[in-house]
Amino acid sequence: MQSDPAEIKKSIRTYGIVGGLLFVCTAITVAVNQVHLASIALAITVALVIATMKGSMVAAIFMHLNHEKKWIYGALILTVVFFIVLITLPNFTVADTIGKISPYTAVANAKAEKAEKAGK
Repeated sequence: MQSDPAEIKKSIRTYGIVGGLLFVCTAITVAVNQVHLASIALAITVALVIATMKGSMVAAIFMHLNHEKKWIYGALILTVVFFIVLITLPNFTVADTIGKISPYTAVANAKAEKAEKAGK
């Protein structure tokens, strides 16, 4: 925590500015909702952009995450790693052939049956 009066005033000013910006972003959100944009995709995109801006301001300033560089980068890297795992995991299940006859085996079995029938 800061104990210098000038630093405290600076922090209060920063909180006030961010609070004002959050209020403005909320007003923009309400205004965009009243406009009824042309497509749903555009409306969702605008809503996500505004929500991302508001969430970033709250996290950085009010949760003091702008001072936690190492932890933020660590969490970001961990998120990317888990995202990659969750994206690739279904690919392993699709490529799983346990209990299934491979196409090569099926073709070989069909040829063997055909040759057996021709031999009789």
